[in-house]
Amino acid sequence: MARELGQDELIDRWTLVEAELAMVAGKRGATRLGFAVLLRFYTEHGRFPRSRSEIPDAAVDYVAGRSVCR
Repeated sequence: MARELGQDELIDRWTLVEAELAMVAGKRGATRLGFAVLLRFYTEHGRFPRSRSEIPDAAVDYVAGRSVCR
C-alpha cells in the first residue's frame, strides 16, 4: 500500500515539467491522466509501477486536479 504524501511532496514529485506537459498534451480523456501519472512515476523511480497499489491515491488526485488533465 502506498504511504501518505504531504502537499510539498505532491508538488515536488507529481508536478509535470514543461517537456512532460508537451508529451501529455497529445493524449485525450482518461489516457491523459494515466499517461501523466505513469510518466511521473517513471521519472521518480526509473521504472513503471508493478501494480496500482504503488501509486498513491493522493498523487492521482493531485495530477487529475491540475489543469493539464482537464
